[in-house]
Amino acid sequence: MSDAGATLQEDIDASIEAISRLPVVPRILDAVVRATGMRFAAVARVTENRWTACAVRDDLGFGLKPGEDLVLETTICNDIRSHPQPVVFGHASEHPIYSKHHTPKHYGLESYASVPIFTVAGEFFGTLCAIDSRPVALDEEQLATEMVLYGELIATQMALEGRVEHAERALRTSVDEGVLREQFLAVVGHDLRSPLQAAGMAAEALSGMDLPPRAGRLASVVTASTKRMADLIDDIMDFARARLASGIPVAQLDQGNLGALIGRVVSEVAAAHPAVRIACDVHVPDALRFDPVRLQQLFANLLNNAVAHGDTRHPIRVDGHVEDDHIVLAVTNFGTPIDPATQGMLFQPFYRPESATPRPGLGLGLYIASEIARAHDGTLTVCSSTDDGTCFTLRLPLAGT
Repeated sequence: MSDAGATLQEDIDASIEAISRLPVVPRILDAVVRATGMRFAAVARVTENRWTACAVRDDLGFGLKPGEDLVLETTICNDIRSHPQPVVFGHASEHPIYSKHHTPKHYGLESYASVPIFTVAGEFFGTLCAIDSRPVALDEEQLATEMVLYGELIATQMALEGRVEHAERALRTSVDEGVLREQFLAVVGHDLRSPLQAAGMAAEALSGMDLPPRAGRLASVVTASTKRMADLIDDIMDFARARLASGIPVAQLDQGNLGALIGRVVSEVAAAHPAVRIACDVHVPDALRFDPVRLQQLFANLLNNAVAHGDTRHPIRVDGHVEDDHIVLAVTNFGTPIDPATQGMLFQPFYRPESATPRPGLGLGLYIASEIARAHDGTLTVCSSTDDGTCFTLRLPLAGT
């Protein structure tokens, strides 16, 4: 294989891998099948001389699998690559143009829909397409609009995943680069927002359309995905603020109800994890000064951490009381105890204990939580044992609150 051929193959392999990492793609293909009434849908990488399937939904028995090629010249996608406009028709044999086109004849097609996919940089990537051997009734303009939105979602999700992967790789290999790494993080945080906003806008546009139920659920999946990305960006930016500035900023209110805030966080986490039991026993003064957004962020992190590492046979405990002019709040789970040798590292940025189960995130959650505690003139500590469980304890001075 020539150098050019090897480079092209590497590009196609990378495209297949990038598409395979997007959990939204199978749902998009499912939505396309349902919206079109066709039994085959695919995301294809299309270059000047290759048509390669990256993801496939095949209820037709067409027989094409991810990584396999069609002869480019036999496809309508080759026309779309040259003139990037959607092509949609529901009955080829009666169509004024496509009744004479070689592609429907070559593959025995009657219905067809395909739209171009462009990367967020504006480069032609390939197509999102659907086919069937039987005719289907279509609102061609409406379907083209819907599939273009799906194509934009795929492109923005690829950009988001690619940038997050790049950020994670850069962070893990730059642990000892000090200020340079921290400045890089701030830039990355800003750069991630543009494709995230595009994905959010596309999801909003889909939500406003009259879509089938499963397509509506797809929009919800995309919304949840963008929320996950937004949380990751917020962690990056909080880290940059904590390191590059004087700490994480807080806006303390004069009359905040800390007990009610904790109750809301407990309710939200319990609703998201119905199999987990949470026992809450909090008795603190009603009117306190604190930043409700930041303390909600801190408690949500501690509770979600307890859910992730706890044993569902035992309830998670949330306790709160006043002790020695301090508010003491504790979150306890009864999962595997933390090695004493690593407990002191839990609040370091990018620290992630070894685990057989991969977990999302950059390892910034507990670091940010400890910085939020420090911004309130408080402390966040941990102790862990087999008998007493793993307990994260927040101490806040009453004078500060």
